[in-house]
Amino acid sequence: MVEHTCENPDCNNPAKLRCPTCIKKDIEGGFYCSQNCFKTCWTEHKKKHAATTLYDPFPNYHYTGKLRPVYPLSPKREVPSHIEVPDYAESGYPTSEMNLGGDKQIEIITGKELELCRKACEITREVLEAAGKIIKPGITTDEIDRVVHEETIKRDAYPSPLNYMHYPKSVCTSVNECICHGIPDNRKLEDGDIINIDVSCYYKGFHGDSNKTFLVGNVDANGRKLVDVTKESLKRAIAIVKPGVLYREIGNVIEKYVKAQGFSVVKTYCGHGVHRHFHCPPTVCHYAKNKTFGVMKPGHIFTIEPMINEGSYKDTQWPDDWTAVTVDGKRSAQFEHTLLVTENGCEILTAKDGKW
Repeated sequence: MVEHTCENPDCNNPAKLRCPTCIKKDIEGGFYCSQNCFKTCWTEHKKKHAATTLYDPFPNYHYTGKLRPVYPLSPKREVPSHIEVPDYAESGYPTSEMNLGGDKQIEIITGKELELCRKACEITREVLEAAGKIIKPGITTDEIDRVVHEETIKRDAYPSPLNYMHYPKSVCTSVNECICHGIPDNRKLEDGDIINIDVSCYYKGFHGDSNKTFLVGNVDANGRKLVDVTKESLKRAIAIVKPGVLYREIGNVIEKYVKAQGFSVVKTYCGHGVHRHFHCPPTVCHYAKNKTFGVMKPGHIFTIEPMINEGSYKDTQWPDDWTAVTVDGKRSAQFEHTLLVTENGCEILTAKDGKW
């Protein structure tokens, strides 16, 4: 069962009571630890009970599939002051990342910094697992965002996506034809959907990054195959990671397998280095015959995160400047892990005991 925190700003106790009006009107939140806290907050809380009209913010946009954004978005979630935050938390701009010099300086992470990376990745895995447990028809993607946010700050970490280049939420939730960077909103998951949950957590100066695609209720055979093939393509790519391997080989392995299964590989979005920066060298392309720079060395930390489509590999973007979708409206799936190159192979930092 998901734990909730009392919404009285002067109280951080666990909350099991919920406002009956919020339940009746299907309004998010409304959790309190006691009747006293509920009464204390009533004047402000009851403002949430005013009827909220849900709407499509881009009514004249030509969508490629059936997916639609459902606004309004909920307010930005707060992060407690004691939690260490990245440089973009206030400004929206990852200045240190933007000042990196080119794609040829792949940093080697060792010692204490490596242990902090491991911890950030452990937190990321735990938060992703917590989000996955609530997936079912009827849950909104905004509710997933709430769980991710709360589970992250509970571990004294910062949700890396929040305000990164002004991204408004704490997680990316990409449903059906959405390839990546879907913004959590008021759309409810439907039976037969597939949804990717992309979690990244920042802990004491270091990021972890991982995602999974989940089945919602009864998904058709081709949807299940798409998800299975995507997961298998990541496994096959991870299997070649070791010192001396060219980064460009990852794409050759993934596309050879994926094309044989009748699917396509997205080319616009890639894996990346991740540690003190959310995104940094190396670039990790998932398609064949790419010209990615670099050779794997012990201490390199990066993600592999293939995005695999039912139809065309091509993508387009919604007017929100974030949501990437397939051009033909067909579904897309994705899986991601953060990896450390070791002396003899690799360690999957976002998997428990190397198992996933």
